[in-house]
Amino acid sequence: MNKENYDLGIIGAGPAGYTAALRAASKGLKVVLFEKDKVGGVCLNKGCIPTKSILKASEVYRQALCGTDFGLNAENIKLDYSKVIERKNNIVDKLRKGIELALKNAKVTTVYAEAKALNSKKIEADGNIYTCDKIICAVGSSPKIIKGLEFDHKFLLSSDDILNIKELPKSALIIGSGAIGIEWSRILSNFGVDTTIIELAPHLLPIADIEVSKRIERIFKINKIKFYTDTTVENINNHKITLSNDEIIEPEIVLIAIGRTPNTVEHIEGIDYIGDIAGEIQLAHFAIKQAIEDVEGIKFQKDLTPSVVYGTPEIAWVGFREQDLEGQNYQKSTTLVSSLGKAWCDGETDGFVKILSKEGKILGAHIVSQEASALIQQITIAMQNDINIEKLKEVCFAHPTYSEGIFESVVKM
Repeated sequence: MNKENYDLGIIGAGPAGYTAALRAASKGLKVVLFEKDKVGGVCLNKGCIPTKSILKASEVYRQALCGTDFGLNAENIKLDYSKVIERKNNIVDKLRKGIELALKNAKVTTVYAEAKALNSKKIEADGNIYTCDKIICAVGSSPKIIKGLEFDHKFLLSSDDILNIKELPKSALIIGSGAIGIEWSRILSNFGVDTTIIELAPHLLPIADIEVSKRIERIFKINKIKFYTDTTVENINNHKITLSNDEIIEPEIVLIAIGRTPNTVEHIEGIDYIGDIAGEIQLAHFAIKQAIEDVEGIKFQKDLTPSVVYGTPEIAWVGFREQDLEGQNYQKSTTLVSSLGKAWCDGETDGFVKILSKEGKILGAHIVSQEASALIQQITIAMQNDINIEKLKEVCFAHPTYSEGIFESVVKM
């Protein structure tokens, strides 16, 4: 059956899809949005939001156990993991309903069905044909699979699976030390799970600046999170895992956290592909900016997309890493978080703020600190607007704050 015509048809209601729908509707366009599962995509339902909810619970639990450091003597602190999951589900539901309401108020037609583009103007869904002047495809990604370590969803878990385990294991092996692996190693360790993480590269979090990677390794040692680099899984025999370094471990679960791969879809000329499906940077904020650029023409600098890994301390960076600048002339200024009064008040003194520059122009920044997710945005704004080191020296930074780490780094350059 042929349906009425639309100005814009969007397949996939994740951050890229629902942002494009809302921005287009605000411009007066008639929009139809297709979603085969739940509005919000990976980020809201299976990624950023649920993971951060569980991570926060794990940190509250860890802080409660360390309350004596602040003069707080609490006894019989007990963990009810079912309540952690219940809170996570409530947060996800609340945020999803907010997006659904925004779409409804914007008069976006939302169709809950699997959709397929037939050509650059027609979409088929649930036996109906929708004609659209323009089509955007934003169907996201799925957990990447390792040959020989295919998910069984019981012992070998994906990042989707681990969000819904009913009880915590006593021990866990995490394969891969990207953002997913680092965050889940922190979550499980905070909850008292015997956690081991392995990484194929020579250092943990290999996408980060080398000093960041080394600092994370130091923090993991302090927190008794076992890790092996330059290491792979050689063999699995009845839940007994042999690693390439000849270590043998028997974890209760294995989280395979080697990233995500774009979902398979036929690429049709004339259709715009945005978000994870585009095969570029797989971050929700990148997808949102892609959607805004596509619909409204507001450009953004892709190479200034900040990255954040959550937990204590947070990790964030933007721009060039030191290893990217090898052989070039550049300046480096580093301030230890332990030199900041706010860090001592909070009891979180590990980390640093590092700024890289050349001839007064900021090339990159790398932060391991509480509030790093907010601090990195200050640097990103400066870089985006060509605010040089000398101009930043004129800015008054509040005291006591973690932002002073940026000022202290800048003033030394």
